[in-house]
Amino acid sequence: MALVLYAGGGNKNAFKALIAAEYSGVKIELVKDFQMGVSNKSAEFLKMNPIGKVPVLETPEGPVFESNAIARYVARVKADNPLYGSSLMEYAHIEQWIDFSATEVDVNIGKWLYPRLGFYHYVAVSEEASIAALKRALGALNTHLASSTYLVGHSVTLADIVMACNLYIGFARIMTKSFTAEFPHVERYFWTMVNQPNIRKVMGDVKQAESVPPVQKRTAAPKEQKPKEAKKEAKEAPKPKSVEKPDEEEEAPKPKPKNPLDLLPPSKMILDDWKKLYSNTKTNFREVAIKGFWDMYDPEGYSLWFCDYKYDEENTVSYVTLNKVGGFLQRMDLCRKYAFGKMLVIGSEAPFKVKGLWLFRGTEIPKFVLEEVYDMELYEWTKVDISDEAQKERASAMIEDLEPFDGEALLDAKCFK
Repeated sequence: MALVLYAGGGNKNAFKALIAAEYSGVKIELVKDFQMGVSNKSAEFLKMNPIGKVPVLETPEGPVFESNAIARYVARVKADNPLYGSSLMEYAHIEQWIDFSATEVDVNIGKWLYPRLGFYHYVAVSEEASIAALKRALGALNTHLASSTYLVGHSVTLADIVMACNLYIGFARIMTKSFTAEFPHVERYFWTMVNQPNIRKVMGDVKQAESVPPVQKRTAAPKEQKPKEAKKEAKEAPKPKSVEKPDEEEEAPKPKPKNPLDLLPPSKMILDDWKKLYSNTKTNFREVAIKGFWDMYDPEGYSLWFCDYKYDEENTVSYVTLNKVGGFLQRMDLCRKYAFGKMLVIGSEAPFKVKGLWLFRGTEIPKFVLEEVYDMELYEWTKVDISDEAQKERASAMIEDLEPFDGEALLDAKCFK
């Protein structure tokens, strides 16, 4: 008995098994004339998957459902399949990225896309949270891919197949170029993957979405009326009106909850004023901008922090180090309203040192930053003691990009403002 896959054409979850089969030399027959909402409601189908979800793979040993499980099965049909890596650690990393793709990428693309298509109730605040979570996931993926062509090792694995299929629905339906441009390594990776011959054979030509789908209202069918009531209504109202349940109408955006930092007592330091001074000072930086900063600084409303990367010995490639810092700054975007930062990459040869200075609203590092930006734990954080002239001067030198710094040249200096 051949392997038979039950799914409709164009199903990105079915693509996973079909692509794995192409790489593994496994033959899969895609069932003909499959109709969603009809075929998957039949008694025969429900015996294979009691909740009626697709895809389902029919095998000589019985059915398998859930797309990642099906893809794993197909890859395992071939002994020592390179899709599963060449070592136990590669196998673990492949499984790691398959799970990441499912729980961080696919889920959040779906939470953004499907309410807009009318499959679920649309809530603006929920959409905003989903987009933020998706950006966080793509930021992490972008950092990993900055120094890698594939997710694991030096060739396509099952992790790449699953990731490409999950990214496919995002790129094709809702993630426009203006959205994905923030993640250049993810873009490069996706287009590399979908143009692999075995993937292109299944997916065909892929084009990126040109716009975000507008929100579709979900409407309820009109209630049945008794013949007399219907006749009476027809006389009273020549133009019938559609009936919609109030709870199925598009919800008005709910007000965002207040950030705890917005509830702090007013500060004499206006962060935007400092950012403008920093940006607009072109000459006499020390006398104008640095002096202005210390005149503005309010230790009761703000705090200054040095950060030192804990793993400088890993910074052996300049562009990878710079991409690492760039990814960190991208993920810090959620606190732009409450922070200013300088990140220095130090040294003329490897290993490069990464150090930074950050100004945060409040007397401690904001809790939501520590919780949401995973890079924070990669740095050692030390509060600046402005009563110590040496520390104060070091902070000034970092704001100014003073070179040499710690006796070494600056490879790069990045500003977050």
